[in-house]
Amino acid sequence: MTAARFSSFRDAIGGARVLVVGDVMLDRYWFGDVERISPEAPVPVVKIARSEERPGGAANVARNAVALGAQAMLLSVIGDDEPGTTLQRLLEGEHVKASLLRDPSLPTTVKLRVIGRQQQLLRIDFETTPSHEVLSAKLADFERLLRDADLVILSDYGKGGLAHIATMIERTRAAGKPVLVDPKGEDYSRYRGATVLTPNRSEFRQVVGSWRDESELTAKAQAMRRDLDLGALLVTRSEEGMSLYTGDTALTIPAHSREVYDVSGAGDTVIATLGVLLAAGASLPDAVRIANRAASVVVGKLGTAVVRPHELDA
Repeated sequence: MTAARFSSFRDAIGGARVLVVGDVMLDRYWFGDVERISPEAPVPVVKIARSEERPGGAANVARNAVALGAQAMLLSVIGDDEPGTTLQRLLEGEHVKASLLRDPSLPTTVKLRVIGRQQQLLRIDFETTPSHEVLSAKLADFERLLRDADLVILSDYGKGGLAHIATMIERTRAAGKPVLVDPKGEDYSRYRGATVLTPNRSEFRQVVGSWRDESELTAKAQAMRRDLDLGALLVTRSEEGMSLYTGDTALTIPAHSREVYDVSGAGDTVIATLGVLLAAGASLPDAVRIANRAASVVVGKLGTAVVRPHELDA
């Protein structure tokens, strides 16, 4: 069977409209040199030489969709603060149409990573759950944006921004449009009815428990797919590739051999690639194969990153 090529969908992707909803954050990177250990405590002293800022979480999903050539709309909540303003500016620079509701009581989620000698030494998280009032307003905006979307991606990072996710799934399906969900936590019941659910291996194990072999994994996956009335379940398995469960069949696609540099944001790239291709009319198996290729590219990059079209056909 001939492998699907991303380039064969390029024209259709240009007209694809993807709505991304979920928890956004600002990823900050401080790069420096480590030359000594602190006299105050047994920790390295990092002399910062430069810094970078990138959209993270659902914002990284949206920028990945745009990088592949699709149109992306992003709906989320941020704080009325400097990180929120920075995040909005970064998204505008990457041509993401963002509808970001500002909550004065909410600090924008920031993940600060300190990098020394090309290794992550420390990550500091700043986060607060958004208020219920802002989330209720987001549901009204969701209804409005849904009308112009071909497909919806719900990116759950467990920060509280998707309190109404069950309603969003229900309304998307009622509109006759696919809805892809990147899950978080142990309660998957709120994802009932999703077109595709995309947990990674450790997230899936956290919910269903461990498995002894491939047949037991398949049985657990198919049981979840039936119980939650999912169109499909895609389990991303790191160095083992990806397994797609639909109906009574299972398709496992081996990982592309490549040096892994940084896995952060890989799930964002996978669901963005999957969503863009499905919105462009690709079959689910073809979309998964290309998303698997995208994952192998992005783990070779530092931090939250995007994959470009030319990298997928290389």
